[in-house]
Amino acid sequence: MKKLIVILVMGLMAAQFIGCAQKPSAASESKIDLVARGKYLVNTSACHDCHSPKLIGPNGIPMVDSTRLLSGHPAELPHPIWTPADLQERNALTMANPMLTSWAGPWGVSFTANLTPDTSTGLGEWMEETFMRAIRTGKHQGQPNGRDILPPMPWDVYRNFTDQDLKAIWAYLRSLPPVKNQVPFPIPPSASPMAAN
Repeated sequence: MKKLIVILVMGLMAAQFIGCAQKPSAASESKIDLVARGKYLVNTSACHDCHSPKLIGPNGIPMVDSTRLLSGHPAELPHPIWTPADLQERNALTMANPMLTSWAGPWGVSFTANLTPDTSTGLGEWMEETFMRAIRTGKHQGQPNGRDILPPMPWDVYRNFTDQDLKAIWAYLRSLPPVKNQVPFPIPPSASPMAAN
């Protein structure tokens, strides 16, 4: 009887050890690694600087609003304006709102996109290939005849990411909670409120 108890205890201990030693499947492990790599790339490539709305923190310093990560320009905010005189008077090509989510310059007014997987206002309907094509070509929604992706988006720098890097960024973006936020369409220079002045 004593021998049977010892064998039973040893068997249970071995089963626990084997269960703890099992690794996740290669597919789930690689997905976790891809998302983690994408998060690292997004966090070190200044994506939050423009695509994440800000809250004003201590001493008036803007801080990323963690409830709206990468959701783009909040539609309720007024947009900046730009006139040719700004270049001469302020020696600046662009002026941004305090959230840094909209920009004005000779190209008109641009608004940072909602990169969350929301299906109606974000990238929820996009495919990985569409995302990669947009970054590689600098064309909105990756469409060959689409409009150019506007400043300050540095797509001409980001197009140098490897395919694996872009796939990781895509995996991370898809892992975010969707945020419903309809970003305004760009405003061409001719339609700027200050164009007539």
